[in-house]
Amino acid sequence: MRCCVCLFQQSLQCSPSKMAAGESNSRSSCLNLSNSGPLGNAPPSNSAHSSPASNGGSMGAAGGINRSAGNSNPQSGPENGGGAESAVRSTPSAQNPPRQPVGQSGATSGAASNMTATSSSSSSSSASTASADASAAVPSLPSSPASVLVYREPVYNWQATKSTVKERFAFLFNNEVLSDVHFLVGKGMGVQRIPAHRFLYSDEVQIGPETVMTTLYTAKKYAVPALEAHCVEFLKKNLRADNAFMLLTQARLFDEPQLASLCLENIDKNTADALAAEGFTDIDLDTLMAVLERDTLGVREVRLFVAAVRWADAEAQRQQLQPTPENKRRVLGKALSLIRFPLMTIEEFAAGPAQSGILTDREVVSLFLHFTVNPKPHVEFIDRPRCCLRGKECSITRFSQVESRWGYSGTSDRIRFSVNRRIFVVGFGLYGSIHGPTDYQVNIQIIHTDSNTVLGQNDTGFSCDGTASTFRVMFKEPVEILPSVNYIACATLKGPDSHYGTKGMRKVTHEAPATGTKTCFTFCYAAGNNNGTSVEDGQIPEVIFYT
Repeated sequence: MRCCVCLFQQSLQCSPSKMAAGESNSRSSCLNLSNSGPLGNAPPSNSAHSSPASNGGSMGAAGGINRSAGNSNPQSGPENGGGAESAVRSTPSAQNPPRQPVGQSGATSGAASNMTATSSSSSSSSASTASADASAAVPSLPSSPASVLVYREPVYNWQATKSTVKERFAFLFNNEVLSDVHFLVGKGMGVQRIPAHRFLYSDEVQIGPETVMTTLYTAKKYAVPALEAHCVEFLKKNLRADNAFMLLTQARLFDEPQLASLCLENIDKNTADALAAEGFTDIDLDTLMAVLERDTLGVREVRLFVAAVRWADAEAQRQQLQPTPENKRRVLGKALSLIRFPLMTIEEFAAGPAQSGILTDREVVSLFLHFTVNPKPHVEFIDRPRCCLRGKECSITRFSQVESRWGYSGTSDRIRFSVNRRIFVVGFGLYGSIHGPTDYQVNIQIIHTDSNTVLGQNDTGFSCDGTASTFRVMFKEPVEILPSVNYIACATLKGPDSHYGTKGMRKVTHEAPATGTKTCFTFCYAAGNNNGTSVEDGQIPEVIFYT
């Protein structure tokens, strides 16, 4: 009906702040929309006066303006049967008028008039006249013995007071206005009902350590790349050794390769601290294997084994298994084969892994044989050294010519050296046999000259092809060399006569191609038994290092 349409159209323009049900022989509170508010919307009013009709003076317009308590909601009035559950509830004794046939505009106006409370004697003359005309067409409503007054916070044209979209979204945040979803947070009596909207309110993000992972999950789930980037950037800035493993697990879970790479680099640089962190034992098996596979971990292998056993103990408990050696081996699975037992010293292996019960008897025996006999038997574990250094490997050669026949009788070849800047020596290049392909057993060392302390060593072997080339022999771990400090490079070979170098140089400089950085080696004679090696002639032609 036209009166309902009028009411609905007005409700789209504004929302009433106060609505009152009509009382018998008393005032009825109506909205006065004669004065326009911002952007043409009317301000709220509790005036009992209604404005004259503006569309030809018909009462239909007036009826559309004056709203009764039973019709404050345009979809719950007597015309659609919603009066019982109206936004403003009348008392049970209030009666709805019978429906009247509408044949002309006067009758329509009268029907509209019947949905409003009767105006008081203080109403304007035009409103009184219109009310009288309406009463002549349709009998008046029965008096309502009681009514209820309802007040709501006004939200009239709230957008008019907000100059930017950002301010409007900020207004909507945690607000019932236009809310299309609610969240129930908490339990029992402490539950809270929080209004929300199915869009992002702004591009401002406040992320903390407690919320970053759940926020990243949400950003991934709903495909919000900007929010995802904020979360990842926060994690990068807060990446530390004690949370590197936890963040690595999350980065792998959320498919964030850049963050995962940064976590791995942090673990490489701070391996011991990262392994000691509480979060290490919470990682999954795939993450553990991804770390153990790396050649750049900066920690001794025995400490990796101890950390792996600690993780296996926690994992067995998560799987509700007794932490026996058998169950620890079971949960470690393929990760056990990634621990490089041959890189340990025989003392480290005997005191730890050999007595742990995690390795089989056959594995323990083969590893002991690897440590003690030559030629060394094959073992099932990786014997490639780990190098915690990044960048390009460098080397220098101190001889300019190669000659034949250098013999060995158990005495070490030794040469003293120093450098002008901090480096890390990872191995030597040695000459091989003059009699064709041959295997050598060799022990290499770097000794601090003043204290006679062995800083690094490896008891290993190498195979040569009979040429005058040099053959790499590597330390188990990089050996730090400080500037202007004297060290002794030592190699004790067992095997047939070999090639040797001659026309040696006292100073050899290496210049990095990319940066132009120069590393200068100075070689000197090492007093004592040195098997004849000197600055001019002998073994140990190459030093392999990182800057």
